[in-house]
Amino acid sequence: MDLAQDCQHARHKLTLYCMTYTFERVDARLEDWWTQINIRRAVTIHQTPAWLAFLSETQLGEPVIAALKEGQETLGYFLGMIVRKFGLRILGSPFPGWSTSYMGCALSADVDRRRMVQTLIEYAFCELGCVHLEMMDRNLTLGDLDGLGVEYRMLHGFEIDLKRSEDELFSRMTSACRRCIRKAEKEGVIIEEAHDSEFADDYYAQLRDVFAKQRLVPTYDINRVRRLITHVYPIGQLLLLRARDPNGRCIATGVFPHLNGVMYFWGGVSWRQHQILRPNEALQWQAMKIGKRNGVHTYDMGGAGEYKRKYGGREIAVPWFRKSKYVWISRMRKLAQQSITARQRISGQRSVCRLGKKDRQEISIRTIADHLKPVHCVRSVWRRLRSAQNAIPIIPASVGQSMSGTGTAD
Repeated sequence: MDLAQDCQHARHKLTLYCMTYTFERVDARLEDWWTQINIRRAVTIHQTPAWLAFLSETQLGEPVIAALKEGQETLGYFLGMIVRKFGLRILGSPFPGWSTSYMGCALSADVDRRRMVQTLIEYAFCELGCVHLEMMDRNLTLGDLDGLGVEYRMLHGFEIDLKRSEDELFSRMTSACRRCIRKAEKEGVIIEEAHDSEFADDYYAQLRDVFAKQRLVPTYDINRVRRLITHVYPIGQLLLLRARDPNGRCIATGVFPHLNGVMYFWGGVSWRQHQILRPNEALQWQAMKIGKRNGVHTYDMGGAGEYKRKYGGREIAVPWFRKSKYVWISRMRKLAQQSITARQRISGQRSVCRLGKKDRQEISIRTIADHLKPVHCVRSVWRRLRSAQNAIPIIPASVGQSMSGTGTAD
């Protein structure tokens, strides 16, 4: 009898040891899934119901919420979205171009993340019927991806510790950055929180001029900004800031989503003609102070932008991995990226031409020359300039300049 009990106990222990991870899909319509996921207060703003609703509307996707299980125990949750490209189902958490930072999983601390990723790949391909998967999780490391046959790129950025005092935060900035903030204050630049529906129009008007400066067009339309505000602002997790000059004109705008003590730089833009007033640095500094007062302990400035170094944050690098079920899917992805870049440049050229026809006005020789093909003869330049009055695009003086190229608002 004792031997039989010992054998049964040994079999039970062996079963627990060999137990594998599985994913079980959760009905997104159930109201309690968010309570279960956010119970540890460790999720990001990009994993909230509001953000998923924003993505569903702008990306026309199908939200995926799946519980990670080990036996009957729930270890955490995966959040992402299925979209269709060329008739194929692909799973993003997130995808580039979604204006979304870290998604991935909200997990218990003792979860084997490498096993989780391996299980997720199998779940995406076998259970969800997807042919491609991409994921960026703030807690994932390169070691977690070792040996899984995935491709990845590193998202480099900066994080600022807002637990420091304001004096210490200010002193950690470069001297040039501090001078810019002081100059903005001296010049009478006012930073205010925005609560009106016109904010999206201000932001997007500046964004268009940012891209027009490079003869490009924005990678998304104004509807994305409006939908972000519609879904995320009402839950109190979206800080919208305007910078105004002494005459009350809006000269810069910034968008900062936040949750569970972490604030993110979604995007910011400003008019080039007002750059001399230094509204960009003042906007960032005010966002940090407001976030700090509201309990934010970490400010993630998003990917890309060497200029962000001047704010005194620490460098971070997060892997953004991808896995295709078939080799040709990966090749299609690269071709699609090249096609998107080409289309953006072509659209930018057309946009510049339309802008010129609509807004004819006096232009400087420099403005025209910037849009002429390279020439090597002064006489040729003048001939082109004289004929350009009715033939080439005219760029108004109010061309904007981005205060940042963020990792999220792409």
